[in-house]
Amino acid sequence: MLAPIAWRVPPRHYGPWERVVSLLTEGLVAAGVEVTLFATADSRTGARLSAVVPSAYEETPGMDAKVWEGLHLAHAFGRAAEFDLIHNHYDFLPLTYASLVDTPTVTTIHGFSSERILPAYRAFDGRARYVSVSDADRHPDLTYLATVHHGLDFAEFTFRPRAGGYLLFFGRIHPDKGAADAIRTARAAGRPLVLAGIVQDRAYFEREVEPHLGNEVRYVGPVGPPERDALLGGALGLLHLVHFDEPFGLSVVEAMACGTPVVAYSRGSMPELIEGGVSGFLAADEAQAVAAVGRLGTLDRAAVRAHAERFSVTRMVEAYLHAYRAVLAGAGGR
Repeated sequence: MLAPIAWRVPPRHYGPWERVVSLLTEGLVAAGVEVTLFATADSRTGARLSAVVPSAYEETPGMDAKVWEGLHLAHAFGRAAEFDLIHNHYDFLPLTYASLVDTPTVTTIHGFSSERILPAYRAFDGRARYVSVSDADRHPDLTYLATVHHGLDFAEFTFRPRAGGYLLFFGRIHPDKGAADAIRTARAAGRPLVLAGIVQDRAYFEREVEPHLGNEVRYVGPVGPPERDALLGGALGLLHLVHFDEPFGLSVVEAMACGTPVVAYSRGSMPELIEGGVSGFLAADEAQAVAAVGRLGTLDRAAVRAHAERFSVTRMVEAYLHAYRAVLAGAGGR
């Protein structure tokens, strides 16, 4: 299992790819699969940990990410002959290594940062096997082995049958993620808002978020698992008003796992994750989002949780095991 090294596995707070790697790795180990995890040396896992990178570059000031990235990938593919299969979660760069070894590689494409990375995926299409994290994120130029939605360990999320009074924004503070939209929507709906997540764009935070902070809009920073559970479960609803076609959206399913419905713009993977009128509402614009907030109290939080349970880690592990068997049996994409 080849993890990114931006954050530890599992991440202390932010790190969605690393979080998925952790959930999948531990799920495979629990299913009796022998797994070696290539991640940072401070990672925590029930698998065998193999590491040459001492710590995550996003958490280590002065660390040269490219140097350690090269060492990390060379270390993993240098051991390729020891494994039946390599599962790559490190985006496109490992594909250049995978073509030099005989061990088959499965690559989960967690999203396309831009069209500029597509030449790398096109070049290795057919030699590497690609898995999408949603049907919405499939690119027409590529061949896919499967679509596997992310799964959660529901033991980490407490179902709360009664909603709190605040709305929640949970994600990176960045223009793509719609923090400003969430602030405007909460204000128009007459509800207090809590924002949680790392500040990825400082100028955006200072321009669009900081001036509005006060009694009705609070920013609590990045949060770890216990705080995440409390914040998600205590909210009336999650506002997920993102400005890009998000490949998946872990926070959406995490909120629903607590019984908290979601109001999201209807783009990207959101229609695959949210059942309108059951686990939340899909909005075309801000006005519809404001109207949807007014309807959140009509939803059955037990039904929200039940909807989320289709995104279990057990289901994710089973789907990946099916994909692995297909690759090892020499099956092509579909």
